[in-house]
Amino acid sequence: MSLPLPSFRYHPDPVTTGAIAASGEVCVCCGQTHGWLYTLGLYTEQEVPGRVCPWCIADGSAAERFDGEFVDAYGLDEVSYEVLQEVTRRTPAFSAWQDPRWLVHCHDAAAFLGEVGYTELAGHPEALDQLRTDLRMGGWHNADQLEEFLRSLGDGASAMLFRCTICGRHLVYTDAS
Repeated sequence: MSLPLPSFRYHPDPVTTGAIAASGEVCVCCGQTHGWLYTLGLYTEQEVPGRVCPWCIADGSAAERFDGEFVDAYGLDEVSYEVLQEVTRRTPAFSAWQDPRWLVHCHDAAAFLGEVGYTELAGHPEALDQLRTDLRMGGWHNADQLEEFLRSLGDGASAMLFRCTICGRHLVYTDAS
């Protein structure tokens, strides 16, 4: 019988997002086989000779042992030191085409919900409106082209969906190859 997976406040479903997968391999940090391993890398100057388990991420031992971080601190300047440490050193990252960035709202890191296309994003109108505003500020001035781009999300470009852990508002940014 395997242990229940640890919970991650800022990445509530890392199995669905692909950050953690079933595996019979041994964790290179604790030397145990728990049935699950982290699928992504660790930002470190050390060579990590395999994969780490979610328990070693959650308790910080993997980040400590390999002197690294799972998540880049980019964008996390509005959060407390404790939240910064939890996100960067004790939370599984997510995969993105460009450099992934963690969103912040209400002075807390937001919870990463996953990579979504337009259909899923349409269920969160506040996030879709925020994305429209962000894209207009980024230079998308033609409304028809902007809407065409948004409708194409999930087909070459995607949206990274987050939820504020304080107020529940959904947040998003786009990522493309």
